[in-house]
Amino acid sequence: MALTFHQFYLACLAHASYLIGDGGECAIVDPQRDVAQYIDEAAKLGMSIRYVIETHLHADFVSGHIELANRTGAEIVMGAQAGATFPHRAVRDGDTLPLGGIELRIMETPGHTPESISIVVADNGAPAKVLTGDTLFIGEVGRPDLAGGRGFTSEEMAAMLYDSLHDKLLALPDDVEVWPAHGAGSACGKNISKERSSTIGVQRRTNYALAPMPRDEFVKMLTTDIAPPPPYFAKDAAINRGGARPLADVHAPHLTPSAAIALIEEGSIAIDVRDPLYFGPSHVPTSINIGLGGQFASWAGTLLSFDDRLVVIAEDEERANESVMRLARVGLENVIGWIAFNEWPFETRSLAQITPSQLRDERQQMHVLDVRGPGEYASGHVPGAQLVPLNELAKRMTEIEESVPLAIICASGYRSSIAASLLERSGREAVINVIGGTGAWVRDGFAVER
Repeated sequence: MALTFHQFYLACLAHASYLIGDGGECAIVDPQRDVAQYIDEAAKLGMSIRYVIETHLHADFVSGHIELANRTGAEIVMGAQAGATFPHRAVRDGDTLPLGGIELRIMETPGHTPESISIVVADNGAPAKVLTGDTLFIGEVGRPDLAGGRGFTSEEMAAMLYDSLHDKLLALPDDVEVWPAHGAGSACGKNISKERSSTIGVQRRTNYALAPMPRDEFVKMLTTDIAPPPPYFAKDAAINRGGARPLADVHAPHLTPSAAIALIEEGSIAIDVRDPLYFGPSHVPTSINIGLGGQFASWAGTLLSFDDRLVVIAEDEERANESVMRLARVGLENVIGWIAFNEWPFETRSLAQITPSQLRDERQQMHVLDVRGPGEYASGHVPGAQLVPLNELAKRMTEIEESVPLAIICASGYRSSIAASLLERSGREAVINVIGGTGAWVRDGFAVER
């Protein structure tokens, strides 16, 4: 029977998980919290799930390893340095896991985290693929500052990463396929490629972090100007070390309008998950717009607290339930109820929207706030725009000009709508969202500043 290999990709979290199978059995690697898809896929293939493997203690999402193992009888496999508190097989360098006619070979590859492992898939005795977790990405390598208080500095972790890359991963043949745990947009690496797989040979030639250089130069490069990790990372890693409860236990009731407004007036945060184009014309006062159409879970985890009580405002029950599930993917299980926006009978507000053409014409009467990341801003921005990345907005609002209308821009209008709703919630007046963002600005042929 031929090797079966399937990548599951979750765009919202830029997360990749895998099914590897042969001979009627399979392994699931780095599962997301909602595990039904793995069970369904294995059943469709006529396979039993023998192993659930974690390449490391993930910090950017809550994993489904416990639920998947409990529902299938599979054995959980993790690196020996993880310190996990649930039953599992702790593997070390050189351990092997038989799987039908193939073999999964464990390489300890610390650096992103102390317990990180990579999994070499050996078919007919030869390495064919390597699942690199967050050690090696396509075009990038893992950040070295997530040791989780386990006694290592970022510099020490970066030095470990250098050795893992050069002594182990780059020792594999050039034709071995590389399959990482994350893609573009993940905060686990600085600038991950949009490609979802590669080979050792291509990465050897094109990945800037694998270029020949001394270890100390690599360490300096990886630990200079590294952005702080999102605030939910430490909490999610702790949840994964102990294991999350079943996703079916996480739910929220439908609220009446009177119950919803009472909760909001008592301090609960209203999260409007509709598209910015619907949020702008009419929304609940003080609500924050984090649309399901973008990287919803990661922005929610970045901007909200585990202590916040949340009320979801959605189009309907289906979208509300999706919101609750996606919030739970990053450990936010504090939704106390939901309401459909068309059920809201009380006062609403509107958020002004303008096109890039209107912004160009009225530029002199406005202050432009760019909420993208520093790299995006440096690659080209509206002339004179002030940079305050969205993840820094809450603590930098006092730096923003208040005497003129404020036009907020990002790449597409998604992050700028989040930022506008946060500023509006803080009491800021004359806030305007730029529809289409810098992408539309450039497509319209307007000049950018670098």
